Amino acid sequence: MITLVLGGASSGKSLVAEEIAASHGDAVTYVATAVPAPGDVDHLARIAAHRTRRPAGWVTVECAAAADLAGHLRRLDGVALVDSLGTWVALKPGFDVAEETADLLAAVAQRDAPTVLVSEEVGLAVHPPSEAGRRYVDAVGALNQRIAAAADTVLLVVAGRALELPSPRGGSC
Repeated sequence: MITLVLGGASSGKSLVAEEIAASHGDAVTYVATAVPAPGDVDHLARIAAHRTRRPAGWVTVECAAAADLAGHLRRLDGVALVDSLGTWVALKPGFDVAEETADLLAAVAQRDAPTVLVSEEVGLAVHPPSEAGRRYVDAVGALNQRIAAAADTVLLVVAGRALELPSPRGGSC
């Protein structure tokens, strides 16, 4: 089972994803993609807040290299929560959406346990003024669409509230 949780910055998407992961049992591995910049006190505080919320029994895997994410997921047993795909994209200059997404989806498809993926919804933001910003938005947007197409459930979190997005596969929308 694949669940994709989308939301903007500080929307509550991580908390919603944590609640979903916890609902599947106690054996949860939290795959953290954030790599704080040295001296970035604010980012360190945000990471600490995420760590503090996690139950003591959860295992945390730090994924500091984009190339390692699929490998981590292939090795994990139990529920996996990846937070977040947007950070994962930012870790790898020249991110190849088709190649990276194919590898990630293959790893997720091989798992027997639920996988909860968190990602930034970048389609609601102001158009970035820089080329690097536009490449990031394009990559995350394309990644989200590909993951959503394979996901069993897709949620959009706004102001801490989650809306389940209908599946085009169901034909009900």
